[in-house]
Amino acid sequence: MNKPFNKIHVVVMDSVGIGEAPDAANFGDVGAHTLGHIAEKMNGLTMPVMASFGLANIEPLQGLQATSEPKAYYGKMQEASVGKDTMTGHWEIMGLNIDKPFKVYPDGFPAELIDELEKRTGRKVLCNQPASGTQVIEEFGKEHMETGALIVYTSADPVLQIAAHEEIVPLEELYQICEIARELTLQPEYLVGRVIARPFIGTPGNFARTANRHDYALKPFGRTTMNVMKDAGFDVIAIGKISDIFNGEGVTDAVRTKNNMDGMDKFAEVVRRDFRGMSFLNLVDFDANFGHRRDPLGYGQALQEFDARLPEIIESMSADDLLIITADHGNDPTFHGTDHTREYVPLIVYSPRFNGGAELALRETFADIAATIAENFQVEAPPFGKSFLGDLK
Repeated sequence: MNKPFNKIHVVVMDSVGIGEAPDAANFGDVGAHTLGHIAEKMNGLTMPVMASFGLANIEPLQGLQATSEPKAYYGKMQEASVGKDTMTGHWEIMGLNIDKPFKVYPDGFPAELIDELEKRTGRKVLCNQPASGTQVIEEFGKEHMETGALIVYTSADPVLQIAAHEEIVPLEELYQICEIARELTLQPEYLVGRVIARPFIGTPGNFARTANRHDYALKPFGRTTMNVMKDAGFDVIAIGKISDIFNGEGVTDAVRTKNNMDGMDKFAEVVRRDFRGMSFLNLVDFDANFGHRRDPLGYGQALQEFDARLPEIIESMSADDLLIITADHGNDPTFHGTDHTREYVPLIVYSPRFNGGAELALRETFADIAATIAENFQVEAPPFGKSFLGDLK
């Protein structure tokens, strides 16, 4: 094996899919292509760094040229688990295979669950239907402020979200309410993946969500490579919502972020840290702000802003650093509905020590990333996944 890397950095561009997966028909997603359709709507993307890494070598993308001299290893990964949600994707990246899907609630939550939530919290519930987070507070915010009732909604994800104005329901109370909801939805008949506190401020017609969001996730269904790394004494630095997604499991340090650009700021700081182990960053804006809201132009701009931040990351890396850029699912903003889309995800692998890059074989599970990390640090391999460390020259 080549000299191991001291630090491996995994960046998840949340929802940045790269074309329909072979089983897309099972999910109603035939024809989805997040990156491809965004590039078309933008009349061409401008992402010179990702293009130099080989992004357009994976799939043709308008505005980006394939390169004959890629600076990174590139390819795509296929999800093996049965879901297309955030938790399933991230858990698989860290070595799990989820063979029983979380439940989603396209018609809202069962009356008995809402009744019990109202009983336990002493507050009535508004909405109880799938909705966009920003639209739902515009629609129900005024009534919420007048009555103190909670705005409960879901999405295409297996999530129960509770929005409340910080001046009507204090943060501490909102968090307690979400803990009650988490307890209730742990029951097998509900199997909700996450409960999310969604505080907001402002006045009718001028509401804004705050950075005080908090996720209450399930504990992963098995030990992940993060657990193994932590137990072996390595650092596992979770940036953004990673710690929430894994319910704190296997995390040695959790770094909160406000948005994509703040995430890149915090990520740059972590890359410059002296540590041995892995960092794991989620950039949620792609999915939350643009994919679900079906905003391809905003999505495209966010992708270009991400690319513009990569030189700073590259300059902060040493030959002992490895950067892995990927995604957890698709969310084609030109597609019908507001759901995630079942797609391949890109895989970009870069280190300053590389003399160049090449195409990696199709990865049959996201867990290949976990297997690669495990092999590099000589820790127990995950039960799923095949390392590509030996392909990196």
